[in-house]
Amino acid sequence: METGSAENFARMGTLGIEEEFFVVNESGRPVSGTDELVYENDPPGVLEGRLDHELFKCVIETQTPVIESFSEADEVLREVRETLVSYAAEHGYRIAAAGLHPGAKWRELEHAEKPRYRSQLDRIQYPQHRNTTAGLHVHVGVDNPDKAVWIANEIRWFLPIMLALSANSPYWNGFDTGLASARAKIFEALPNTGMPTAFESFEEFADFERLLVEQGSINDRGELWYDVRPHSEHGTVEVRTPDGQADPEYVLAFVEYIHALVTDLAERYEESVNPWGDAYDHRRELLDENKWRALRHGHDASFIDRDLSGTVSLSEVVERECDRLDVSGIERIYGAESGAQRQRRIREESGVDALYDSLTL
Repeated sequence: METGSAENFARMGTLGIEEEFFVVNESGRPVSGTDELVYENDPPGVLEGRLDHELFKCVIETQTPVIESFSEADEVLREVRETLVSYAAEHGYRIAAAGLHPGAKWRELEHAEKPRYRSQLDRIQYPQHRNTTAGLHVHVGVDNPDKAVWIANEIRWFLPIMLALSANSPYWNGFDTGLASARAKIFEALPNTGMPTAFESFEEFADFERLLVEQGSINDRGELWYDVRPHSEHGTVEVRTPDGQADPEYVLAFVEYIHALVTDLAERYEESVNPWGDAYDHRRELLDENKWRALRHGHDASFIDRDLSGTVSLSEVVERECDRLDVSGIERIYGAESGAQRQRRIREESGVDALYDSLTL
């Protein structure tokens, strides 16, 4: 059975970064390139064994090796990205990044032939056929399975903050959706996605994971695509919220924040006499409301505050989090033009060719 194990939660604070990119041609438009890059040639260097593809042949995924600490993340991330860009260029391709590529029209693009994706297409149908999304996934190692579940529960309120900051997908299928992150809404159409409910223990989560596999709802544990999940194979808490980003500094800002957040929550778990009793009991509906605000408004979003006392602006949350966790990257992101705003501005000022070019690495 394709499920994980409690024994995999053995190390605290390690990192893994997965990025989904678009394979594009010289004019920046998505093309089918993953057969050539993943199957027909051997990815070089750090990409060996760490390059895969997604549902469409224009979407490719990189995975870093295990990173021991945040201080090493910058060097590893840049090596992976530079290797991918050079490797793609050798085969006549460029690499672009965003939550959705504004020129990706799903009816005109080829789906991957991998049995895993063919099975998903057959099972899910329309929502998966149009799923041209690309995101950033950050893993943080946790050394106890129940602690990992507790952290995943607690981190849920912070996910819309990350989504609002990362919002970088206003265009889907060639038109402006009016959203800051259309990727988040497109992806939510799939089963087993979005904001998860809270679990009361790792055993409860493992039972749920096993049930869905046994009943044929999913083929393996990897098809639980929630915005955050205890990753029972890697022994991590995996945050899957942000849109894809072309700028590595933005990726590192999210890695810094997620690593600090998981570390802080782990310390709270350890220090509490009764962590489950001290946990926030947020309804999924309330968290969904905050997620909607994030994907609709991006940097202009405000949120129902964690203690339910009122609303708080993204600016206030960012300032509060940077002070509380001693991080700075997300403050720089908030202070700059958002990805969605930038895409709209470039398209209006310079046209779609300039927009496509702006998304390339």
